Amino acid sequence: QVQLVESGGGLVQAGGSLRLSCAASSRTFSRYAMGWFRQAPGKEREFVAHISWSGGTTSYADSVKGRFTIFRDAADENRVYLQMNSLNVEDTAVYYCAADPWGRASVKDVEYDYWGQGTQVTVSS
Repeated sequence: QVQLVESGGGLVQAGGSLRLSCAASSRTFSRYAMGWFRQAPGKEREFVAHISWSGGTTSYADSVKGRFTIFRDAADENRVYLQMNSLNVEDTAVYYCAADPWGRASVKDVEYDYWGQGTQVTVSS
């Protein structure tokens, strides 16, 4: 069983930045594709970004492209980050990291087997 723990959420003003971290318990985590999703109040969970197990391939939702960066930690293969810049109020949501042991790096949440508990990001105007 893989356990994922997100951290780094908080309250930030519009235009600010946050870095979310996702730590995994599994020693095979480095072979998993990873995704970040988010869910705002009253809305469905939506794809934010994903990264291949090697880190060589990334993809982003149009709403965050150019502002968010997903990357794997070369020094700690059990950690994945989401750097969020130029935040706006529409980015307010609970952010979840998810792991896909099959390496599909999908935009579909159903293709991720493991999920963290989420971390709240609130952007004030």
